[in-house]
Amino acid sequence: MAPGLPPAMDRPHFIGIGGAGMSGIAKILAQRGAKVAGSDAKDSPVTEALRALGATVHLGHDASHLAEDASSVVVSSAIREDNPELVRAAELGIPVVHRSDALAALMTGLRPLAVAGTHGKTTTTSMLAVALTTLGLDPSYAIGGDLDLPGSNARHGEGEIFVAEADESDRSFHKYAPEVAVVLNVELDHHANYASLDEIYESFETFADRVVPGGTLVVCADHAGARELTRRLSGVRVVTYGEAEDADVRVLSVVPQGLTSEVTAVLDGQEHVFAVSVPGRHYALNAVAALAAGAALGVPAAGLATALGSYTGVKRRLQLKGEAGGVQVIDSYAHHPTEMAADLEAMRAAAGDGRILVVFQPHLFSRTQELGTEMGQALALADASLVLDIYPAREDPIPGVTSALITEAARAAGAEVTALPAKDGVPEAVAGMAKPGDLVLTMGAGDVTDLGPLILDRLAK
Repeated sequence: MAPGLPPAMDRPHFIGIGGAGMSGIAKILAQRGAKVAGSDAKDSPVTEALRALGATVHLGHDASHLAEDASSVVVSSAIREDNPELVRAAELGIPVVHRSDALAALMTGLRPLAVAGTHGKTTTTSMLAVALTTLGLDPSYAIGGDLDLPGSNARHGEGEIFVAEADESDRSFHKYAPEVAVVLNVELDHHANYASLDEIYESFETFADRVVPGGTLVVCADHAGARELTRRLSGVRVVTYGEAEDADVRVLSVVPQGLTSEVTAVLDGQEHVFAVSVPGRHYALNAVAALAAGAALGVPAAGLATALGSYTGVKRRLQLKGEAGGVQVIDSYAHHPTEMAADLEAMRAAAGDGRILVVFQPHLFSRTQELGTEMGQALALADASLVLDIYPAREDPIPGVTSALITEAARAAGAEVTALPAKDGVPEAVAGMAKPGDLVLTMGAGDVTDLGPLILDRLAK
């Protein structure tokens, strides 16, 4: 067995190896010397990157893809029990490992820093990964999205720090034992797994209780849900950050500068001024969370603040896809009303005299059923919106739940909104609306991201 490999991870088989969380773990195992294999529904840049690291990637799901000598089968919560490779694993007696257990095993013996929260996890984890790498600390990291730099969602580093995005959606973040944990915010989401906000609080309490003795919990002082969490905790050292006057790490100002911001924050009596290459207060606060978390691990704050300026963004987190005909097209992963509002407010600061036009694709029937009204209200922050059909992902339809819940709420909030069920009509519709100086935002967690290049092509004509 190669050094640094957890038990049963020398010949792992990943079902759904191309997924954001799964591919990261597979990459790290391959970089540590494991013989990695897996399957995915389709080829992608991610599966190509895995093959370049020596992994065997099969297309489609078939029992024959699972090697009989596989040491384990790794699954995520998205894999259904009737998956033929999972059925075959049971027949062969191969142990099945959940993605979160595999990630927890990779952190053993290192100094884990885990970032949790309903929104902002990917950005904050990425900021830390890039800044710590810039400082020469060579961290390992596993992130739920692809960085612009270093061009990957995961990496095995030789340093002692392991930065991980901690996912609350299926309670998998209960598996980690971080030295430093970050909670950016606590809100109701993931309605298939949580019945109430109280259940969400209990889940985050369990995560906070997993911080190792002598460790630190970093929490946003500006967020009511995060503050409520700290009220429920005892026995863990808490460091707060934010614009609130009583924050331990206090944000003094966020000055917009086009698609970037300049942030001033005070930590341990020292003032730090640094650039954040993504617009908006929301992302500035993520950067200060990263600053507070790194400092809690003992990384000198002055160097860390400067290094945070080397973060250039994550794919789909207000990512500029291009400009044509004087119109900028930007891609946003926002799919929860809080994220939608934060991204639209950030864009408003960047748009100047231009208008903000949104192409929104709701994500999941369950989320639309619970939060469709709030999604519609968030779209009132745009100048005009096109709303597509719901992207189902892993879900079956729910009777009566359609995009109309969002468009009706948007109109009631005074928004200019048009229902456009099919994606293929979007480039033409946007071209008919957009004028030079406008910003077009493709928004949602589904395949709406594919529309950016098509819109740019149409605008160029």
